[in-house]
Amino acid sequence: MSRTVYVNGAYLAEEDAKISVFDRGFLFADGVYEVSSVLKGTLIDNEAHLARLHRSLNELEMEPPASDEDIVATQKELIARNELEEGVIYLQVTRGAADRDFTYPEGATPSLVMFTQVKNLLESPQGANGISVITLPDIRWTRRDIKTVGLLAPCMAKQAAKKAGADDAWMVEDGHITEGSSNNAYIVAHDGTVITRQLGNEILHGITRKAILKLAETIQIKIEERPFTPDDAYDAAEAFITSASTFVWPVVEIDGNPIGHGKVGPVARRLRQLYIEMALQEVAEQAKT
Repeated sequence: MSRTVYVNGAYLAEEDAKISVFDRGFLFADGVYEVSSVLKGTLIDNEAHLARLHRSLNELEMEPPASDEDIVATQKELIARNELEEGVIYLQVTRGAADRDFTYPEGATPSLVMFTQVKNLLESPQGANGISVITLPDIRWTRRDIKTVGLLAPCMAKQAAKKAGADDAWMVEDGHITEGSSNNAYIVAHDGTVITRQLGNEILHGITRKAILKLAETIQIKIEERPFTPDDAYDAAEAFITSASTFVWPVVEIDGNPIGHGKVGPVARRLRQLYIEMALQEVAEQAKT
């Protein structure tokens, strides 16, 4: 049974879903996206994702394709139609279809596409056992704070990691790690301090990142938002990543170097537990309304 997807006002079987060959997302990667996690059929931290969507649209001078209320209604309808209990919902906005020209077209109607994906979020093996990463030069454009659909460089990094027998890649620019190929990167110093890159154009302003740092503060974990080097990571007590589709995944090996004892550490384990508890609490609160 195929999924139902949403394309510009219509709910369609995935094999029937199509966009114009003149869509600027297809021709220029002129579009942005968001991925919200779903637990027990409930959207998690979705309001923050929509706020970031508006930021990305504003940075690219792109009109919203619909009101937030209509977007949320569509998300919930897709979740219901696909009977999604656990996974993610992908949302993409492009500038729309217009004859090919580098300048922004006037009067183009933005395109809106959404679909669901089943994923094991709560009991993922990577969350329990950790992942390995390699470091690679960061060849991406310099506006990584905009969640654009131009993802070829991260795809290349993921593929390079796979060929190296690793799970993911951490990007290095000017001698410092920026972030993972599709996630924010963290290390834990031996005194328990969590260190992660400060916000700026160099990294995505992660929604899960924001939640994790807030949770860390509630249990008196010290946070330092600053650059760190690969050598800092090799010498760290722990390391981990965060994203909407992973929550918290510990990193147990970097460039072949075991981190700490090469096993999942207590800080990453605790933060993953706290995030899951927070997410399930949101599910329970939404069930009451």
